[in-house]
Amino acid sequence: TSSIGSTSITIQFDLNRNIDGAANDVQGAINAAGGQLPKNLPSPPTYRKVNPADSPIMLLSATSDTLPLTTVSDDTDANMAQQISQISGVAQVFVGGQQKPAIRIQIDPAKLVAKGLSLEDIRSQITMTTVDSPKGSIDGGTRSYTIYANDQLTASKDWNDVIIAYRNGGPLRIRDIGRAVTGPEDNKRAAWANGERGVFLVIFKQPGANVIDTVDRIKAELPKLIAAIPPTIKIRIISDRTETIRAAVEDVQITLLITIVLVVMVIFLFLRSFWATIIPSVTVPLALLGACALMWPFGYSLDNLSLMALTISVGFVVDDAIVMLENISRYIEQGESPMAAALKGAGEIGFTIMSISISLIAVLIPLLLMGGIIGRLFREFAVTLAMAIFVSLVVSLTLTPMMASRFLRNQHDVRHGKLYQLSERGFDAMLDAYRRGLDLVLRWRRATLLVFFVTLGLSIYLFVIIPKGFFPQQDNGMIIGTSEAAQDISFDEMKRKQEELGRIVMSDPAVASIAMFIGGGGSALNNGRMYVTLKPRGERDASAQQIIARLRPKLDKVEGARQFLQAAQDVRLGGRATRTQFEFTLQDANLDELNTWAPKVLSKLQTLPQLRDVATDQQTNGTTLTLTVDRDAASRYGIAPQLIDDTLYDAFGQRQVAQYFTQLNSYHVILEILPELQGKVDTLNKIYVKSPLTGEQVPLSVFAKWTTVPVRPLSISHQGQFPAITISFNLAQGVALGQATDAVQTAMRQLGTPATLNGSFQGTAQAFQQSLSTVPLLILAALVVVYLILGILYESYIHPITILSTLPSAGVGALATLMLFGYDFSLIALIGIILLIGIVKKNGIMMVDFAIAAEREEHLSPEQSIRKAALLRFRPIMMTTMAAMLGGVPLMLGTGAGAEIRQPLGYAMVGGLAVSQVLTLFTTPVVYLYLDQFSNWLSGWGRGGAGSDRNLPGGAAIKEAAE
Repeated sequence: TSSIGSTSITIQFDLNRNIDGAANDVQGAINAAGGQLPKNLPSPPTYRKVNPADSPIMLLSATSDTLPLTTVSDDTDANMAQQISQISGVAQVFVGGQQKPAIRIQIDPAKLVAKGLSLEDIRSQITMTTVDSPKGSIDGGTRSYTIYANDQLTASKDWNDVIIAYRNGGPLRIRDIGRAVTGPEDNKRAAWANGERGVFLVIFKQPGANVIDTVDRIKAELPKLIAAIPPTIKIRIISDRTETIRAAVEDVQITLLITIVLVVMVIFLFLRSFWATIIPSVTVPLALLGACALMWPFGYSLDNLSLMALTISVGFVVDDAIVMLENISRYIEQGESPMAAALKGAGEIGFTIMSISISLIAVLIPLLLMGGIIGRLFREFAVTLAMAIFVSLVVSLTLTPMMASRFLRNQHDVRHGKLYQLSERGFDAMLDAYRRGLDLVLRWRRATLLVFFVTLGLSIYLFVIIPKGFFPQQDNGMIIGTSEAAQDISFDEMKRKQEELGRIVMSDPAVASIAMFIGGGGSALNNGRMYVTLKPRGERDASAQQIIARLRPKLDKVEGARQFLQAAQDVRLGGRATRTQFEFTLQDANLDELNTWAPKVLSKLQTLPQLRDVATDQQTNGTTLTLTVDRDAASRYGIAPQLIDDTLYDAFGQRQVAQYFTQLNSYHVILEILPELQGKVDTLNKIYVKSPLTGEQVPLSVFAKWTTVPVRPLSISHQGQFPAITISFNLAQGVALGQATDAVQTAMRQLGTPATLNGSFQGTAQAFQQSLSTVPLLILAALVVVYLILGILYESYIHPITILSTLPSAGVGALATLMLFGYDFSLIALIGIILLIGIVKKNGIMMVDFAIAAEREEHLSPEQSIRKAALLRFRPIMMTTMAAMLGGVPLMLGTGAGAEIRQPLGYAMVGGLAVSQVLTLFTTPVVYLYLDQFSNWLSGWGRGGAGSDRNLPGGAAIKEAAE
């Protein structure tokens, strides 16, 4: 993007590219292009390893009641900004509203002409007046002297005495034709901190740097840095990104504790024994600690994603221990000694536990294989979860049987309290109800199978119609605003508009502080930037989105300016800082065609109900004052176009004509005409150019005319070296990103744009579109991986299908719950679906594994074996599902910092587990029987009693086994 006086280039590299190596390549490219750049650049091009679309990690304000802003800015820049930029993890420190000191030489054109001088004469003399060049040394026989001179002028009072020329035998000084003052290097910048003029430091982190570590290092240095500046400069922390991060981490930790308590309560409710509760509960801390220990070699930290993974894992790391313990307890209750029961139960159930855990870890493989930035984000989540599951598997196969053999005892002779007896009667009633329901569905197999297929179809239908999103809208306590006024607005008027907008935002009770600036940063003069820090979540009555919604009508009342607000997001893709959150970019090789169609597209998108705050970065209507030079008339005086340009630049361009140095910094000398003349078009009539041929002063109006009619761009953007205009938008309340992108694409088709005009989503919206095509593949990949793992474990093509038949009901529950509570299908919800694939199938594994064993070892018929397996495994199935479900409840109901990220995962898991628990207990046995018949049909041989029309045996043996 190029605007008057600046150009910024954003380069995005492949994620696998080493950023330091890429930086070296960028520096090499800058050096190679040096010969093609203008020779009078104020400073050479520089680069930063930072994403300009990122939110700052910290904002510091500097204000003073006594010192001028130039002093405040200089001390803050030299003693703080430069030091902070060297701290590890910091990518860039931008000084908002920078007022770097400079000597401004302000000339009165009338006095200058009266003395027979031109602006170019003044510039040439100033250039030679202050220098700092080598002067050599005197090296004598015994002593050496380095030569210094008072060749630099660093104070405005000294500049007023500088002799420019001699007239009538007397010196002509700067004060005779104008004045020298100390002022800002760029007087088209301004900044406010909480309504008070000042400067502020906007600190960005490097890609991959840890936010908390970086901010902690900055805070550790702050006392020393503040001590190095005058005490009358007040330094305040306007915004600290880590406050919301720490609050979110603390909230997840509380959620983790609540989850642990709920899971232990479930275990106790079903087992009703102190030691039976303690033994599987021990798995939780061991799995969590083991996962944390294994995270260390991978360089992972305890952040939102890893803590969310640990929280989710609590619900099912106890599954293996519960299944193991329940099986051992059953043999103890049948009269086996604890040691014998532990050996027999562990040997019998060990393969089932391995099947459950290995297939659950396998489900996470697609998350590990996700590409792009999203893959990088969720890789830590998947690896952390897999580590917790692996540790729980090891503990369940080793520690759990050992503890069961030592601490479990037969409870037949123990007198139980009323609570135990009440819960026992409740469980017996549940089992009896399930037995009757199971017998019913086994009699009505075809109807049950129809229910299964309806569920399968419904899950596909819900997946198609559910609104698709990318990442839940976060509330991290910061709102970023961009103001925009008319393209012909003056700087002073823009200051008034920005202050008015700031007062409105600051008046909201949920706002803690506000920092804003205009000018600088490569933006046009009609744009401003605002950083709004909100009060902690518990101290305000609304979310960031709700605050934006209630501020919008108030801000719209400001005439001549618009304020665009967006909640800062931790996951912000793309390298363009836009007015609103999502980007749609138009590209065309024909700039005129692009400028013609972009306003039409903008107007169309502004009518879409799915979008809010539709804005564009097209700045093509900047008013200009265009000079038409009569070259023939100018040449008669020997005046070349370059001399005209130089004279105008001397008068109106804040031209840097000299430089002086101190021990801390370098400063510029600025040449201009008197400020009170710079805002008037008539001033051009007072500008004279000295003729190189005659030496006389020639009025500019003699050989040039000017007009203010034509308009030209204030800024021009390119993308991929093609001219580009970006239209950005926020989402309307309750609208998913998928609905918005569909609406935009439909609008583009309705407009009938030319084929040469290419419209494409960028940044977050582009990543969302790419994810749409990969989500079904990820789910399919998870299913295929689980099928292959189970096929290998069971050495069967059919039994894995029986186990996977448990999944459609979970999909229906998850998708229906998300839609019921107004959530779209985001990537977080996708993780919930993938986890459900791993969790829900354990019900099928426990049934199928026992049924196969019963057929092989006890020679039961398929009906007898699956019925016996279903009744025997009813209690562990209920326990494990309830544990996993309650593990998701705190995520679902959380309201603390960062809860909006975790809620879709909780709703998907709880809804999926609830529905699947009801349906799979009945559909899985029926699917097992039909697939068994299908397997027999394929192999060409049948087993006795496999027919679907056979009456179910009722005998005492089955009743005894079930009981």
